[in-house]
Amino acid sequence: MQLYNTLSAKERAALIKEAGQERLTISFYTYAHIGNPSIFRNHLFIHWDELEVLGRIYVAHEGINAQLSVPAENFEKFKAHLDSISFLENVRLNIAIEQDNLSFLKLKVKVRKKIVADGLNDETFDVTNKGIHVGAEQFNELIEDPDAVLVDMRNHYESEIGHFKNAITPDVDTFRDSLDIIEKDLADHKEDKKLVMYCTGGIRCEKASAYYKHKGFKQVYQLEGGIIEYARQVEKKNLENKFKGKNFVFDHRRGERISDDVIAQCHQCGKACDTHENCANEACHLLFIQCTECAEKMDNCCSTECQEVHNLPYEEQKALRKGKVVSNKIFKKGRSEVLKFKK
Repeated sequence: MQLYNTLSAKERAALIKEAGQERLTISFYTYAHIGNPSIFRNHLFIHWDELEVLGRIYVAHEGINAQLSVPAENFEKFKAHLDSISFLENVRLNIAIEQDNLSFLKLKVKVRKKIVADGLNDETFDVTNKGIHVGAEQFNELIEDPDAVLVDMRNHYESEIGHFKNAITPDVDTFRDSLDIIEKDLADHKEDKKLVMYCTGGIRCEKASAYYKHKGFKQVYQLEGGIIEYARQVEKKNLENKFKGKNFVFDHRRGERISDDVIAQCHQCGKACDTHENCANEACHLLFIQCTECAEKMDNCCSTECQEVHNLPYEEQKALRKGKVVSNKIFKKGRSEVLKFKK
């Protein structure tokens, strides 16, 4: 049996549109001991491929981190398969508020050293000694406490388009970068302040909360299910929404609107905008914020240099890229001198 995709993203997109089936975009994670991640990876691929699951899933000895989409009509079968796996039974599924049938176009189940690249040595602290999980209602109360410090555990390009009011938003490129910065900035408040953290779906806070408790923080809290679950609870329970803007998501949508506020700006003209795009020049692929006017003017490119390359015949573009570092190795998330209005 083939354990890889036989269709291109373009071919898959055409089939999805032709089928006309509604798909659900879902994310979940769990930390668990997986003896042989490679065998588990193959098991997931075989079963999920049959259910037409698409997405990006990381498997490691420490657990699983999944972002995927599944046809709505196959959801119960998908859930049944999860429940058949002991450590995934009744796992919390974060279901997207804004659905997009093309959120994922391939099934990629990859074996990694870790399910989140945190750069931490897990043997130096107890990763199970996590912070207190709180739901949306308690979270709203907690972040109004004058003795609480609210910290966004995401990267700069995520918090730029949306974050909770009064949150500390570290200007970092990676999750690992934020850990030391936060500890240093709050070093004098390890005992007298409540450290309250949030991220997209909760997975980064799972490890971070244990790390900060190990570092001496006495009162550590984390938003259960992250921003995704918070938005769902706010809507279901008719709570005050304290999140402003969009929640950055790691699929084709790139963002899920949580409030009507637009707190970011086009990186090229400065107009209010919170739409992320990737530079159309395949040799660049820079992630940046671009309004519709600039997208039309710049052919979806980040600079005139990239625009010139993008408008060359495809074979000439390939020739220019030949021998250079592959695009995913030079992928830059909003860091470039060509972006005049990048804060």
